[in-house]
Order: sequence, then C-alpha cells, then structure tokens
Amino acid sequence: MLLENKNAVVYGAAGSIGSAVAKAFAREGARVFLAGRTLSSLQKVAEEIKSEGGTAEAAQVDGLNPEAIGKHLNEILQTAGRIDISFNAIWIRGDLQGTPLLDMPAEDFTMPVLTGIKTHFLTGTAAARHMVQQKSGVILTLSSSSSVLSGRDRRYHLTGGFSTACAAIEAFSRSLAGEVGPAGVRVVCLRPDAIPETWSGDVARVKAYMEGGTVLGRLPQLNEVANAACLMASDHASAMTGTIANLTCGSFMD
Repeated sequence: MLLENKNAVVYGAAGSIGSAVAKAFAREGARVFLAGRTLSSLQKVAEEIKSEGGTAEAAQVDGLNPEAIGKHLNEILQTAGRIDISFNAIWIRGDLQGTPLLDMPAEDFTMPVLTGIKTHFLTGTAAARHMVQQKSGVILTLSSSSSVLSGRDRRYHLTGGFSTACAAIEAFSRSLAGEVGPAGVRVVCLRPDAIPETWSGDVARVKAYMEGGTVLGRLPQLNEVANAACLMASDHASAMTGTIANLTCGSFMD
C-alpha cells in the first residue's frame, strides 16, 4: 500500500474529485479525515470507505474559515498524532463560465480568483505549519488545464475568472514549496483537464470538442486523478515538489 499508516485530510471530500481521492487514499492504507461544508454528504463518503475496509472520519469544516481549519487540524493531531497529507479539492466558488469578459462585472470575475486562492492558502499553510514541525508531509493542491489558457488544438475562452484562479493556485503551490521544502515538506499541484464524469446534461458536443484537443483523444477519468494523487502523496514521488502534475491527457504538453 502506497500510503500505509499515513494520515490524510481531504477538503471538499464530498465532491466528485474529493471523494474519489479520499477513497483511493483509504484503499492505499491511509486514515482519511474528510472535511467539507455538508456533514451528511461527508458521512456518506465515510461509510462507503468503511464498507470497503478503510478508515475515515467526517467533520464539517468551512474551507474559507481559518479558525475552523485550525481547530479541525488540532483535533486530528490529538487523535492521530500527525498530519502526513493535505489535499484541497474544494470547488472554486463563484465560478461563472460562458460569459465574455467584456460583458462581465468585475465582481463576477474576481470571485473565483479570491475564493480559489484563499481556500488553498488557508488549508495549505495551516497544514504546512504542522508539517514543518514534524519535518515531513505532502500538500496537494488542485487546478485545471484552464491555467495554461491554450491547448493542443483548442483555445480556452469564456472561462471568466476560473482560468486566472487556477493559474494563481499553481503559482501559490510553487511559492509554498520553496518555503517549506527545506523542512522536508513537499507541495504538488494536480492539473487535470475537464472530467466528463463530473458533468451533467447533454454534453456530447462539448466532450467531442475537448477530446479532439488532446493527444490521447480522450479526457481524464476520476480514477486516474485519484491514482495520481496517491502517487504524488507517496514516497514513490519523494523527489517531486514545486511542480504541476499534468493530468490533461495531452491537451497541454510540457
């Protein structure tokens, strides 16, 4: 097991990506602490993990509230003794796509930027304070292919402030990695492309357009993002920090 005896906190653990990663962490042997705004949804994920033989605990935590984040981490330390992995999968609030920037009020543009970077800053730095003291730990952040603005055969447009938010999260990840690296703490940002499993409604046309812009001719799956998170959080990736894990199926190549 890649994460045996590790303690992992997952923010936004009731969402599509958060729950997939939390379940994968548990399958790889981690004790998972699920955090989010809706306790009932988190408890459902926790029960699914337990039914598969994993260990999970749920707690209601506002990822934009520093006091709530700090209190939750202190509770984890009291029960588990240490925090080995922190992953923020909180969906960027205020994300408004489909409206041209020329027609968008400034508040609609800045909302996802401010909320996206704030929650990553609060959860990342809160975990880092404990990890620096214990001289180890991994902080995983989450952006998307929108951060690079252009792909293989397609242009990103009408994304409002979402692309700027993702670019800011990646920049923050590199900055944090540079500061906490000397203490043995790693920071890696996961950058998937759009994940069709998280969509709803008739999306065949959009899906075909986006798949056509990838080298592999398809978009990433939730299990692929979750598996990558497990790898990045494990000792098998111990030389990786301050970098972006490209999970775009080749819509962007670096």
